[in-house]
Amino acid sequence: MSQPRAGEAARSAGSSKLEPGSYRDPDSRVFYADSGVFRLLSERGLRDWEALARSSLWAEGSSEGKLIATEPAPDRPVLSDALHEGVAAVLRHELIPFVSYPYEWPFGMLKDAALLQLELLRRALAEDLILKDSSPYNVQWRGSEPVFVDIGSFERLRPGEPWAGYRQFCMLYLNPLLLQAYKNVPFQPWLRGSIGGIAPEECAKLMSVRDRLRRGVLTHVVLHARLDRGQRDSERDVRKELRTAGFRKELILANVRRLERLVRRLEWTPPASAWSGYGATTTYTPEDAERKTAFVRAATASRRWGLVWDLGSNVGRYSRILAESASYVVAADADTAVVEALYRSLKQEGNRTILPLAVDVTDPSPALGWNSAERRTLAGRGAPDLVVCLALIHHVSIVGNVPVGEFLDWLRGLGSALLIEFPTREDTMVQRLLARKREKSHPDYDRAWFERALADRFDVERTEELSSGRRVLYFGTPKG
Repeated sequence: MSQPRAGEAARSAGSSKLEPGSYRDPDSRVFYADSGVFRLLSERGLRDWEALARSSLWAEGSSEGKLIATEPAPDRPVLSDALHEGVAAVLRHELIPFVSYPYEWPFGMLKDAALLQLELLRRALAEDLILKDSSPYNVQWRGSEPVFVDIGSFERLRPGEPWAGYRQFCMLYLNPLLLQAYKNVPFQPWLRGSIGGIAPEECAKLMSVRDRLRRGVLTHVVLHARLDRGQRDSERDVRKELRTAGFRKELILANVRRLERLVRRLEWTPPASAWSGYGATTTYTPEDAERKTAFVRAATASRRWGLVWDLGSNVGRYSRILAESASYVVAADADTAVVEALYRSLKQEGNRTILPLAVDVTDPSPALGWNSAERRTLAGRGAPDLVVCLALIHHVSIVGNVPVGEFLDWLRGLGSALLIEFPTREDTMVQRLLARKREKSHPDYDRAWFERALADRFDVERTEELSSGRRVLYFGTPKG
């Protein structure tokens, strides 16, 4: 769980603020107060929590870091009207450094989140508990480590009832993974376009006859789509029929184990991209690369940072340097191939301080869902203390056609310190990008103009021109 951004917290100091994205569960609601994250429980929700708290799953899952640290908070504020049936108890949760969404994750992150969800469900069934839903929004990250945050999702198993979250698991986990693994179709735009995920019928239409012979497609996509259509056209009470037939939890457990085997086998090999090989093809001379690294380290070591954004992070070389002086680094890049590579390396290291995300600065994650507040914008999830834009502005301005001044306005609006690199028009990469444009395009992409615009918005404290004379580094703080 993560608290509101600093500005929101300041405006609502001393008050409680409901989490807009937690309205779906009538027995559990998240709210923020006094820089903490809390959960309201109804009487039924309290009984479910008590059953979970007594289980070995809770003791083991908490110590393993797979379940968010949680404790009763009897003295916290209570929003008495937040739950229709009243509030019976309040829990306090550990803070997550930065909230992210599945449409910002690369393939490996969604896969590992799915495996965590299935593992917890399997272990819950052994305790006569079950997860009432199967949403990847219930999983967050401590760097490369996934953690399940929706404690209110656990409930006592109701004999004879099926796993209610199966369809949601397929729509938000399995179908996106199948599309990318089998068709090389990125799932991020699909999940961003519909927070409900990819319906079985939609996924089935994208699968060829040959695809239907692949693991999981016939059972979990094609037959699932047919079952969906049949249920829409029927007034049958399927839950009642299953209870009457003596439906057992062993059937749920068998399905969960099959899904675990299927998801574990799914793989995606990122295609070669312009930026996935950037580290090996960069035009920096060894001296320039060394001076750039020294500037980044010296500028950021001048103080201790809380949250840092590394925009255009590529494979995370500088993210790791930034992490030396920061509590947490969000490493964002538009290329899912490099984000996937970064995640794999961070996972292997067991890194908990760098969060890799697939984010295009020229088209960042918007506000989505009910009242456009269920999913927040990037800036709406926590204002950074420092933003780093190395080898980025020429892509934003020349490729993305964002005027230089407007990009700097956006950075100034974040209210954070800024470390930015400006490749001049003589730079090899800039010339390559400009060659694709009409003559005299982007007249504002000019060093003198950039420096004037930067000085209007930031107090520049440090500047370094690399020896080639084609790239310049700046570090500054926003003007008051």
